[in-house]
Amino acid sequence: MENFPLIPIINQSGNPLPEYATPGSSGMDIRAFLDEPLSLQPLERTLVATGLFIALPENYEAQIRPRSGLAIKQGITVLNTPGTIDADYRGEIKVIIINLSSETVIIQNGDRIAQMVFQKVEKILWEKTEQLSNTERGIGGFGHTGKH
Repeated sequence: MENFPLIPIINQSGNPLPEYATPGSSGMDIRAFLDEPLSLQPLERTLVATGLFIALPENYEAQIRPRSGLAIKQGITVLNTPGTIDADYRGEIKVIIINLSSETVIIQNGDRIAQMVFQKVEKILWEKTEQLSNTERGIGGFGHTGKH
C-alpha cells in the first residue's frame, strides 16, 4: 500500500481498526462502540459512538456512508449522508443511523454500522461578478431535462 497517506488514529473501542474488506473497496467499515446492545425502533434515529479519533491531513475529508448490506437486509441507513469529518476535527467519530424498517433492530458492540471513504478536498475563492456565462441549460433547475 505504497503512497497512501498515513493517518494517525486512536482506537478506544477495542474493536478492530477500520479496514478495507477487499483490495477494490472504496470505504473502510467502521464499527459500533457500545456498552450494551442498542435497540433501535422503527423510524428511530440515534448517534452511535465508534471509539475512533483521527487526524486527517489538510485538504482531506472522511465521508461516512451507509453500508448497502445493512440497508437492504435490515433497513438501517446513515442520516446526513455522506457525513463529513473535516481535517481539523479531533473529536470522536460518531454515526447518525436510522431504522427505516418496520421491525426493531438490535445493534451490538462491534457491529459494522457504516463505511468511511477518504477524499481530497479542493478549496475555492469567490470572484464577485454581475453576470454568469451562458450555458445550454441556463437557469433550468430541479427536474429540468430540456423537454417541455
